[in-house]
Amino acid sequence: MTESATSKGEQTRELILSTALRLFREQGYGKTTMRAIATEAGVSVGNAYYYYSSKEHLMQAYYDHLQDQHREAVAPILAAEKGFVPRLTGVLRTWLEVAAPYHEFAGTFFKTAAEPKSPLSPFSDQSRPAREASVEIFRQVVDGSDLKLPTDLKAELPELLWLMQMGIVLFWVHDDSTDLRRTKALIDRSGPLVDRLLRLTRVPGVRGVVNDLVGLIRSVKA
Repeated sequence: MTESATSKGEQTRELILSTALRLFREQGYGKTTMRAIATEAGVSVGNAYYYYSSKEHLMQAYYDHLQDQHREAVAPILAAEKGFVPRLTGVLRTWLEVAAPYHEFAGTFFKTAAEPKSPLSPFSDQSRPAREASVEIFRQVVDGSDLKLPTDLKAELPELLWLMQMGIVLFWVHDDSTDLRRTKALIDRSGPLVDRLLRLTRVPGVRGVVNDLVGLIRSVKA
């Protein structure tokens, strides 16, 4: 395949994805068909299915696209900050900025993603690449910070922070406050609280509780 053909193929792929996301926002995920996406993008239905085998595949591409944007956006924060709190709150607030264009659409989409067996669930096997990419960002938050933790807790913390983000995302979906004031306040107040709780793990006598917590986490994951 020539370079020009590859470039054209990538442009078509991006066009189909951007068109799908716009229609999802305007019409809702459930009401948008692959045929409607193809028609709006000006490609054949067969061509749309060539690049994306289903609407679910399109949404997985959106997950990946969102993670790529988030990773690029947080890089300056992680390079400049060493404090755990500004690193964590910066990553969470940056996610709000990256996801802002999709806030209105998020409510209708969440109905599908919330189904436990849905491939669009953030916990599904299909969502694993985007999930692991997000956990990796939180691993960088922890590893590059001034936070000193027991080794076993430090290993589990990135995934726990990702779960924290999932809770914030759920709050964000339902947040209708001006400029997402309530979600931003939740992030700004949660960061210092998490920091204080984590630093308590260095207090003598707390180590046993930490071991129990890590054991519980690993048993649930298993």
